[in-house]
Amino acid sequence: MDRFGEKIGGLLWERFTVHYTPKHGSWLNQAEIEISLFSRQCLGRRRIPSLGQLQRQARAWNRKMNRNRVTINWQFTRKKARQKFGYNRNKITRSET
Repeated sequence: MDRFGEKIGGLLWERFTVHYTPKHGSWLNQAEIEISLFSRQCLGRRRIPSLGQLQRQARAWNRKMNRNRVTINWQFTRKKARQKFGYNRNKITRSET
């Protein structure tokens, strides 16, 4: 059943931007990592005096990262996560599921 109809539904859909989730790691982890890298590599401890200069610095840093095809190397496997956080699949009780 089409709740809003094709026309209104299409207008609503156009208001959204679809972001596909990555294969490994959560999108939030990747966003946090990228913000941290931007903060350390682009901004450092300096103060940028104007919004225009900040935008130029950010664009330059982003072009460099894209040109170098910088990726996140995920090394935390599911097995390692279970060991680290003490999760044992066999210990789940009926009330936890």
